[in-house]
Amino acid sequence: MTTMVAVKTRKKKVATTVALPLDRILMDDCIEAMRSLPAKSIDCIFADPPYNLQLGGDLLRPDGSQVDAVDDDWDKFDSFAAYDKFTRDWLAEARRILKPDGTIWVIGSYHNIYRVGSIVQDQGFWILNDIVWRKSNPMPNFKGTRFTNAHETMIWASMGEKARYTFNYRQMKTLNDELQMRSDWEFPICGGPERLRKDGTKVHPTQKPEALLYRVLLASTKPGDVVLDPFFGTGTTGAVAKRLGRHFIGIERDATYVEAATARIEAALPLDESAIRAMRAPSKPPRVAFGVLVENGLLPPGSVVVDSKRRFRATVLADGSLLSDCGAAGSIHKLGSTLQNAPSCNGWTFWHTEGSKGLVAVDALRQQWLLATQP
Repeated sequence: MTTMVAVKTRKKKVATTVALPLDRILMDDCIEAMRSLPAKSIDCIFADPPYNLQLGGDLLRPDGSQVDAVDDDWDKFDSFAAYDKFTRDWLAEARRILKPDGTIWVIGSYHNIYRVGSIVQDQGFWILNDIVWRKSNPMPNFKGTRFTNAHETMIWASMGEKARYTFNYRQMKTLNDELQMRSDWEFPICGGPERLRKDGTKVHPTQKPEALLYRVLLASTKPGDVVLDPFFGTGTTGAVAKRLGRHFIGIERDATYVEAATARIEAALPLDESAIRAMRAPSKPPRVAFGVLVENGLLPPGSVVVDSKRRFRATVLADGSLLSDCGAAGSIHKLGSTLQNAPSCNGWTFWHTEGSKGLVAVDALRQQWLLATQP
């Protein structure tokens, strides 16, 4: 699938169109591939760049067996300076192709994330959060010379300090049992049937769990958005994007990874449309002043209101204030707190009026008014 993006050229004052390669994997160097994409065309970028682990020699377990660690050529750089230049180059292209309201996620370990974070800021991005992915089943430190490295860090950044961006707060809160989502996320490292293997060997050494990308995309994108992954690997981003009704563009130069990612994404089943419909933040009900009920006759001047236990009694005045039998006066909230000698009071639920079946909270009259007046 492709979508057309209008691009204005400098030499010719005419608009040309460039097709975005939606839901495709571009087998190329990440920087060169990003240069082929039009400016301001991507909604979100998830980047899992090389970590530059600087591993020296084989990593062995106490029993002498070798750990299947990251020793691929794509993770090797001659120096920190070379790694920093690579990071600046791909982040510059990322910034060029992101929409003004787009965001970028970059994941890394202690080996690289601090260098990457500094360059992210140098490029003009504004860091919104650093998310700690706490691994529930981390690889132990076999030599016993350091703490077990049990987390990775994700930087989430917008295009600038005052840039708009997508954050599906309500969905995150719902996902977290109606508690505000925190910046420390616990997931196991990728394993079991989700871990792609070929002839019993891991296809990719740092395959990310789909649950991690599910939360990232659910939090920061909308259905139909275009998500770019410039270090596509075995296609976790693409598989999750397909499930959630987002478009993806993957960039990967390793043919083995591309083959595995293609098969994986083809097998991924998109969720039913009703299941991925964004849960909208509940809109706040229109504010209703107590005086509105007075002037519209729901509680006309002279009406009597009491508390639920009939300890206090007050008369409704023409301006919407209340006058108690003891002579104290004030708003429904202020008088309620005064009479109870309390710091505050919700007058809507404290005061009641006589109804045909007994006392009715003033708030019920407010809801009645809202139902009658809202479209």
